[in-house]
Amino acid sequence: MSTTLVASDLDRTLIYSAAALQLPMPDAEAPRLLCVELYEGKPLSYVTEDAAGLLAELSRATVFVPTTTRTRAQYQRINLPGRTPRFAICANGGHLLVDGVSDRDWQRQVAARLAEECASLDEVRAHLVAAADESWLLKERVAEDLFAYLVVERSLLPEGWVKELSGWAEERGWTVSLQGRKIYAVPKPLTKSAAMREVARRTGADLTLAAGDSLLDADLLLAADRAWRPAHGELAESGLVGPGLTVLPERGIQAGERILREFLYTAGPGRSA
Repeated sequence: MSTTLVASDLDRTLIYSAAALQLPMPDAEAPRLLCVELYEGKPLSYVTEDAAGLLAELSRATVFVPTTTRTRAQYQRINLPGRTPRFAICANGGHLLVDGVSDRDWQRQVAARLAEECASLDEVRAHLVAAADESWLLKERVAEDLFAYLVVERSLLPEGWVKELSGWAEERGWTVSLQGRKIYAVPKPLTKSAAMREVARRTGADLTLAAGDSLLDADLLLAADRAWRPAHGELAESGLVGPGLTVLPERGIQAGERILREFLYTAGPGRSA
């Protein structure tokens, strides 16, 4: 029997904060929402009730692999409907979780690539801190000792600052991504696509499907056999296109529901986990 692997970004792709819902309709017509993440006892992320049912079905019909830039601790706050995924990709491909535990062999492979192919985290972090201004910088963080990010007051961010940072980082083998109030600096060898390929190898999947909305998802979408991106996010702004990549007209949480329907329709009958 054929096996389909579904590697999907989470935030602003399948799950949405209240600020990211984008529901351009009267309240009476808005879909019912299900909370899938609590933070400090408060609701943080949602899916529609219809999306919850689709997620449960997807977890039965495919090898569903949540694929996120979140750290392991941040990912573990999420409670998705359906079967608990056996595999999950965290820290933008830096950690491959198998039954909730980070795979040590994968960690070693990632560490070797980072040591050989790009500037060090210390160098990039030092530049981020030096280049930022306290008038708009809210927080500076390191994730899993793999990459760095800033939390900023976006309305005060100087025009052209992110572009200038991107050029500096590009020369050193790093990628910069602006997502909401966060500016990520991630090593280019640290990719979701490499981790997806490893899961496909281990599971024997013969069809790979993917979805995402940010620049950090671009490699994943272009590596999959079929992929989808919503009408919001960095990839919509950049106009990313590619073989097998479908651009959806939906925005916000309705795009998440549409993506799940596309996954299930493409996986089709006769495929299983």
